[in-house]
Order: sequence, then structure tokens, then C-alpha cells
Amino acid sequence: MFRILGDPGKDLCDKHLKPSRRDFLRVGGGGMIGLTLSSMLELKAKANQSSSPGWGKAKSIIMVYLQGGPSHLDLWDPKKDVPDNVRSAFNTIPTKIPGVHFTEILPELAKINDKFTLMRAVSYEPNGLFNHTAAIYQMMTGYTTDKVSPSGQLEPPSPKDFPNFGSNIVRLKPQTEPMLPFVMLPRPLQESNVVGKGGTGGFLGRSYDPYTLYPSGGDMDMQKMTKIKIDDLQLRPDVFATRLQRRASLRETISKKMNKVEEAVKDYKLNEYYDQALNLIISGKAREAFALDQEQLKTREKYGNTSFGDSCLLARRLVEAGTKVVEVIWPKVANSDNHSWDHHKDLTKRMKNQSGPMLDNGLSGLISDLDERGMLDDTLVVAVGEFGRSPQKGVSTSGNGNSADGRDHWPYCYTGLIAGAGIKRGNVHGKSDKTGSAPVEDPVHPTQLLATIYHAFGIDPTSIVYNHLNQPRELVKAEAITELFG
Repeated sequence: MFRILGDPGKDLCDKHLKPSRRDFLRVGGGGMIGLTLSSMLELKAKANQSSSPGWGKAKSIIMVYLQGGPSHLDLWDPKKDVPDNVRSAFNTIPTKIPGVHFTEILPELAKINDKFTLMRAVSYEPNGLFNHTAAIYQMMTGYTTDKVSPSGQLEPPSPKDFPNFGSNIVRLKPQTEPMLPFVMLPRPLQESNVVGKGGTGGFLGRSYDPYTLYPSGGDMDMQKMTKIKIDDLQLRPDVFATRLQRRASLRETISKKMNKVEEAVKDYKLNEYYDQALNLIISGKAREAFALDQEQLKTREKYGNTSFGDSCLLARRLVEAGTKVVEVIWPKVANSDNHSWDHHKDLTKRMKNQSGPMLDNGLSGLISDLDERGMLDDTLVVAVGEFGRSPQKGVSTSGNGNSADGRDHWPYCYTGLIAGAGIKRGNVHGKSDKTGSAPVEDPVHPTQLLATIYHAFGIDPTSIVYNHLNQPRELVKAEAITELFG
């Protein structure tokens, strides 16, 4: 059932939003000379916009999250003149950028890599982050979790968790039109029985959780996105919009006579959430965005006609309708078989026939479609996993067993993609060594990537947010990589 939840957390209502510590140092006695906090923040934003590349260019983001950890060596950072147990089984192909090669698994992305930047040295020291869930949590929140069991599994999502980056964005950049602000699809972040860790509003409260669109059907059902149910986002045939608005007016009149009740629930902002839900249903924008059957067959085929491709297409439609944050989660549990990226065995067959074509068609379709519609100018697109795969095949780096045609987890160096919202086109940022084992130029830590995302939205990455204990915490402890912007 569709709900907009209204419990932002006892200590975390809007009145507790604080500027960063640097703001206090800069503001000083600003209030005494007539400058309000909002005006100071506005002046700061304008200063950043004029002096820092990429500041505030993004109006929306589509995070294509490749949970499971794709092999960079078998996709977009193939290596030559390396031992057989390192070299990819796939042939290399040229791309639109002279001297840059992909493997044959990505022919469509090779045709459009003049539209995005490859980050070939995403890297971090694991420090216990060799398992999927811990690494996913870091990538999505910017923080590491302190509870990892010997088996590598974590506790389930908790109200004490750090919020997903999307939750932070929609809180600091509130929605201005009747549309779902934050959507996650087509399945949750998941490793084994740990579901949704790093994918919630955490200590911000449930009102900042994403709207989750998880259609019924198994992960092998490539047509599951066509089965979306939108009954909760439409009016009953006998209820006209004007009638619903009259009901809302009556509710408001009654509420004004219930001062004690209103006072008791004022911190929960019930009226605000009720109005958001009402406007969302009346406008019909979400309902229309979910109607994939409105797309031309040619467009749908461009995305690949798979659950991943349809999810990317739906992401474009949601952003087009006004959604600020869409997270497309790879449609397979991180540590599983078939088209999962967790290729501990049968890498060649599974990547060639399943995961590779899905990624190539869906992601290339998304980027080229956004560009053709002029939406890439202010839509940030990021495609990344929680780690890459080990350069050597058949070895264990995380305690898992690996076949001779399998690669284990490898956080030390892997590849990510970023495009849109002022990001350089046709660019390769960073470089891995001769075996793809370690960075040799311009490494990108996951926290720096998140800082860059916040920066693109005109949000200071070091801004302070207050956790469930009312303790100040930075959005992320990192600086944006402004070199990624043109």
C-alpha cells in the first residue's frame, strides 16, 4: 500500500537542521548585522557555485547500483600482456575514445563512452569490508558499520543506521512538485538474509525512506516490471479530484478546532505528509510515470527488454516526472547465481550470456536516451558496485571458494561510471596498474564519490546532520572530486 510515512525522529525534526561547523565560523555574529541563517546559506551556495566546478548542476540523480561487484577486468578495464590467470577470456574492442578499450561484453557502451567519465581507480582498504553488505553500507551511506559477525553478515536495518545518500538529498533539497522524491527499484539491497541495509532513512526517520517499487516475481522474470501495480496511486472511479479536495478542506477545518490534538502531534508534521500524499494522487504524475506501456516499442528495445533495462527506463520516466533520486538496484541478490555479479564461478558463461548484455543494453540505453532528451545536462548518472573482482582467478581473498573461472571480491581497485550534470564527457579519470590490482593515478574512495554527488546538488558534503542521539555527524567525511567536472 502506498504511504508517505510521517515519523522523522524525535531529535531530528527540521528545526534541528544545522549548518556545518565551518558555517558557524564564517557566520559569527551575522545575526547581529541582520543576516539570517537562510540568507547566509544562500550567499554561501552562490559563492560555491561561482568558484567550484559542478556545484549545484544536478537536479536529479539515477544511481545504477551494481550490487554483487562486477569484474572490471572483464568489462571496462581489460589488461594485455598479463598471465593467463589474470587475462580476461573476452576479446577487447575499441571505443569512441582513442586508446581506450572495453571487452566485447560492452559493445553498446563502447559506442557512447564519449558521453561519460570512467573512474578506473575506485579504491578503498577493506578493514572488514570484504563482505557485500558491509561494503554496500559504506557505498550508500559513506560510513562503515561496526557490527559484522564472523560469518560476514550484518544485523538488519536499524533506526540507528546512517541514512542512505538519497535520504540526505531529499531532506536538504525538498521536493517542490507533487512527485515521489526518492524511489528504489526493482529489488532491495540484499546479501543472503540481510535485506535493505544501507537503503533507508536511518536516523533521519522513516519519512525519509525511499518509496520502494518491488514488483512480484522472481529475479529470473525479465518482464516483472511490466507487472507494476499502481492502484494505490490512483483515485477510485467514484471519487473525483474536486471531491477529494473538499474532503481535505473539511479535514483542515476540523483540525483547526482540535488545538490540543494538533499541539500534541505538531512534531510529526501530519498535515505536511497528508498534503504530499493528496497532491501526489491528484496530480497523477507518479501513476503516469509508472506506465511503461506508454513508451514506444523501439525505445523499450533500446533498453534491452529485461528487468534491468525496464528499471533504467522507468528511472528516466520518474526523473522526467520530477523525482529527485532514483536508485536502480541490480536485479539479483548480491551473493547468488545466474546474472548476479558475484562471479565466484562460471564467470565467462554467466557474464557473456546474462549479466553482460543486461548491463550493456540497459545502461547505454539510459545514458543515450537522457542525452537525446537534453536531460543529461542536469541528471547525474552513477553506475558502480561495492567492489570489483580479484585480478587472479581461482584465488580466495574473502574466504569464499572460487573456481578456475571465477574471481573473488576486490575493493583495492575497480571501475565506476559517472555522467551528466557537468561531468566531463569522453574522459577516463584515474588509472590502475598493469594487472588492475591497485591504483596508480587518481584513486576515488567511495566516500569521495558520495561527496561529489552532494556537491553536484549544491550540498556541502561536510554539512552537519544530527543522529538518533542528537550527536553531530558530517554527511560524509570527504571532499568532492571536482576534477570530474568539465
